[in-house]
Amino acid sequence: MQIDPLKLLLQKYGNYLENFKCGSYGIQQQLLELIMKYCRNIKFLDLYEITSLVFGLIENIKQNLNHLSINVVNYQEYSILRNLGQVLPSKLEYLSLALYMIKANDFEVFLKNSQDTFFKKLLINHLIRDHDRIDFIDILPHIKEYIMKKKRVKYLAIKNTSSAFDFREIDLSNLKDEKTLAKFLVYVLCVKASDAADAR
Repeated sequence: MQIDPLKLLLQKYGNYLENFKCGSYGIQQQLLELIMKYCRNIKFLDLYEITSLVFGLIENIKQNLNHLSINVVNYQEYSILRNLGQVLPSKLEYLSLALYMIKANDFEVFLKNSQDTFFKKLLINHLIRDHDRIDFIDILPHIKEYIMKKKRVKYLAIKNTSSAFDFREIDLSNLKDEKTLAKFLVYVLCVKASDAADAR
């Protein structure tokens, strides 16, 4: 993609852009700089990877932003994710996080920093390595503490996906541990299956 023609286009029409999705890391850096400068009315933001530029971008568009999708794929990005909650708007219609082998404490910091944000739909896809622990969702206690107890979500979907060869999956709506699910139902307003919550 050539950046110069795109820059001219965004200079003229950037304020009309409401949906932005970028999946290439090398191009994304340059694109984010242009989007930050020329586009203030983005409502839908989908990023395959995140960099520190995402803070400035969200600050610029937070009045209009209502749909945010982010893939977090490496350790450097988790340091960014931890602080991302500080710049989120007070309300998001939709937040989707694809987290690859995230540490529970990194996720907890993100939830603490985003305590002022209400999510209508919160989707979390958690990819883990160890298929022997597919029924164990170590981020659930933090979801319960920082999301459900404070009633910060209306629709919630959590899926653990094993990176083992069989790619077995478990989501919150078919959790085998019925006691665990029952505890979550006390706090959440509505629990949906991942596919149902993703219909938007």
